[in-house]
Amino acid sequence: MLIKSEQDEIQSFLADASNTAGGRAERVHFPENSEEVARALAEAAGAGTPVTVAGAGTGIVGGRVPNGGVVFSTARLDRVGEFVRETLAGGWATAGAGVVLSDFQREARARGLLYPPDPTEGSCYLGGTVATNASGARTFKYGPTRHYVRALRVALTTGDLLELRRGRLFAGADGKVRLPLAGGRSIETRLPTYTMPATRKHAAGYFTRPGMDLIDLFVGSEGTLGVVTEVELTLLPQPEGVLAGVVFFRAEEQLLAFVREARERSLKLRAASPNGGAPPPAEAVFDARALEYFDAEALNFLRERYPLVPLGAAGAVFFEQETTAGTEEALMGAWLELCERHDALADESWFGTNEADRAEMRAFRHALPVMVNEWLARRGQRKVSTDMAVPDEAFPEMLRFYKETLRAGRLKYVIFGHIGDNHVHVNILPRDDAEQAAARETYGRFVERAVSLGGTISAEHGVGKIKREYLRALYGERALREMAELKRAFDPACVLGRGNVFPEEFLPAPGGGRGV
Repeated sequence: MLIKSEQDEIQSFLADASNTAGGRAERVHFPENSEEVARALAEAAGAGTPVTVAGAGTGIVGGRVPNGGVVFSTARLDRVGEFVRETLAGGWATAGAGVVLSDFQREARARGLLYPPDPTEGSCYLGGTVATNASGARTFKYGPTRHYVRALRVALTTGDLLELRRGRLFAGADGKVRLPLAGGRSIETRLPTYTMPATRKHAAGYFTRPGMDLIDLFVGSEGTLGVVTEVELTLLPQPEGVLAGVVFFRAEEQLLAFVREARERSLKLRAASPNGGAPPPAEAVFDARALEYFDAEALNFLRERYPLVPLGAAGAVFFEQETTAGTEEALMGAWLELCERHDALADESWFGTNEADRAEMRAFRHALPVMVNEWLARRGQRKVSTDMAVPDEAFPEMLRFYKETLRAGRLKYVIFGHIGDNHVHVNILPRDDAEQAAARETYGRFVERAVSLGGTISAEHGVGKIKREYLRALYGERALREMAELKRAFDPACVLGRGNVFPEEFLPAPGGGRGV
């Protein structure tokens, strides 16, 4: 196994896309198989050395930033295994944790298959997407990564290798967990007793539900229970075609009504369909796979690069709808009818069915974060960005609270994101240090309001090191202690993922000493 310890060689492993400062580590390990991971984890645990797992570094909550100890990079766990087409309904594939998501999706597409999870940064690793239960624009139709995990291979700090397959091991109805290990041993613990928020997207804390499949403990656990080394993932048939559009509105009330109807029609169809979220059948079925939002401030930013954005537009919605040759015309008509019913600026909106048009619209959707970061860099500031989601009925109130609070504080901002799941990103853009402090105080107020409305503090980016205190606001101290007990059952030495999810006070010192 390759090990690097020269500081100039490991600097890139001391940071992630959050730009969290202060990362430090003694060395970086590059294991090439699951067995090497398990052995090295056991050695670190025996020495009481903290271990931080490093994926591709695309996370934005500081999870990959080490606070000492060693880093385990999954970059060399990059073998793509077999792709299997089982039925017309899809198939499955295996891959190492270090396989790049966009490469995996490309391999699937070449075989007429679709891997639905689509986080914005396609350069992330599959292991990282499992560890964070990653989602993206298509999550509105297909759900997050959890829905596609068939099997996992996981290395523990005890040196054990777990082979977990969905449908095999379950928690008890009373929350008790028993997970067998080699040699007749087992891990016995209990699930946390909190109830997760009633939002379609949620990525804050351990997944818990009486009777749950135990594979779901590791999906979204942010590298704090074990190291995912190999994955087996469900694949769907590649849709024949996709209709995409960017629809502009003169009033936000009309935009929200458009989204509400598109969402309700899509969800009603899925609830009645025996195939759930499967691609639409031969008849034309109105079913959005993506509903994305841009507020007026976001459009003002984008207009600099896209002059065809209509002046005076109060907002826009980007949508995608899967089609076939036989349904494309009818579905285009259904979406245009919806636009007309809600008084959209249909003549100034953009629609496309060919790959070039859709690529241009996806580029439009992804241009905003880049432009925002460029604006901030010129001012030497960092954005403060939310990742909260609330239940359907609470979203209009949450959006109104965002905007009223920001305007009252005279803070510059843009709002965009996954409105189909009531999950938009508020990017507060400080112009100086005083506004930076005001932005962070405002973020705390947003957390309080989201929690009071039954929402989550993190819908897709996880907790990492940046949002630990907000997890306390969501669940309370008792829940954090229950989560810590669960972690100790899988990582008795408490060396794995130090600083992620838990404040240090909830864990003993690495190796089992007194708490910090």
